[in-house]
Amino acid sequence: MDLKTNFIGLKMQNPTVLASGILGTNSALMKRVFEEGGAGAVTMKSIGPEERNGHENPSVIELEHGLLNAVGLPSPGFQNMEEEWKELEKINFPLIASIYGANIEQFAAVAKNVALHKPDAIEANISCPNTKEHGQIFGTSEEASQAIISAVKKEIGKIPLIAKLTPQASNIAAIAAGCEKAGADAICAINTVAGMCIDIDARKPILHNKFGGLSGPAIKPVGIKCVYQIFESVKIPILGMGGISNGKDAIEYIQAGATAVGIGSGVFYHGIEVFKKACEEMEHWMKENNVKSLKEIRGIAHG
Repeated sequence: MDLKTNFIGLKMQNPTVLASGILGTNSALMKRVFEEGGAGAVTMKSIGPEERNGHENPSVIELEHGLLNAVGLPSPGFQNMEEEWKELEKINFPLIASIYGANIEQFAAVAKNVALHKPDAIEANISCPNTKEHGQIFGTSEEASQAIISAVKKEIGKIPLIAKLTPQASNIAAIAAGCEKAGADAICAINTVAGMCIDIDARKPILHNKFGGLSGPAIKPVGIKCVYQIFESVKIPILGMGGISNGKDAIEYIQAGATAVGIGSGVFYHGIEVFKKACEEMEHWMKENNVKSLKEIRGIAHG
């Protein structure tokens, strides 16, 4: 059974990718995810325009079917990462750098600096608020999404660009098509789903930030639906994610149209070897169903 995957030029041993924000905080952890965990590629923790501590605790809570987090995009800032980049130069696995900003100028500045270090791909997290538009999420606007992707692509040249989309968009397929038009080489879908929890005894929100992003098994149906819709609107490959915990989840995303699959909260639930286990389960399913390559089933649910 062949799990080898070529995703926007990244030659991966399998289609699994560590999602941004989970264990991608330093080179040592990312190396473990690849070598011990068995991931096909690794995404760094999102890099921002300036040093940021993130939100105060409580910032993450476990729910019945997922995690609700409001970590707040903590980052050392792109100008304070030289030592980390020196360590990352020693690694030998597909590396995706994730970036964010509060406006187009910040996105461009971060992208320009990150591109100098030549990661295998850059993921633009356009699921964050645009300060110039009073907190509107970039990814909910086709115009804003295209502007960000165009600006970032101009700065990074030939490095593959992935647009990470939010499920909060009213028409995520149109957003994806706009990003493709603006120069994106791939689409990542989906980011977390906005949510909130209240402590009924304390009579107030549990998270310090009040609102957070829901991840884990609860959002898998949302992610599948988004990938399915995006597959019919773009020609570029899709990195599908949202609630993937095992091989069958991954197969479902691939049948919806994904080329690669991201795992984030699955690491919390199943440990660092979740990638390896998911791949073993995928191979078992493929053998049982006489499928020799993932290419045979990619997007097959559209047939």
